[in-house]
Amino acid sequence: MISYLLPKTATEVHDEIAASARARRLAKNITQEDLAKQSGVAIATLRRFENGGTVSLATLLAIAETLGTLDAFSDLFPMPKASSLDELDEFSQLRRRAAKQRTR
Repeated sequence: MISYLLPKTATEVHDEIAASARARRLAKNITQEDLAKQSGVAIATLRRFENGGTVSLATLLAIAETLGTLDAFSDLFPMPKASSLDELDEFSQLRRRAAKQRTR
């Protein structure tokens, strides 16, 4: 099966992030205890995360910052690309909220 061509699920991405964080921690020769102290994340939370449990975004960002990978989050939601000056002007006046769905 050629699974690498299929879109990933949120669970798969979560598992990859946790595994990558653990691998990076080990590559830097940092113990879980040291990473917990350096990042300000409770050791139990760090262990839960590395074992596939969920953590808050703030916790994930603290771990990423400590491991030197925080910049990767900047590309998570890229700004739309403008194809004209009019679109560029529109993007500079970003909407503050989405419009409500109309029901008929």
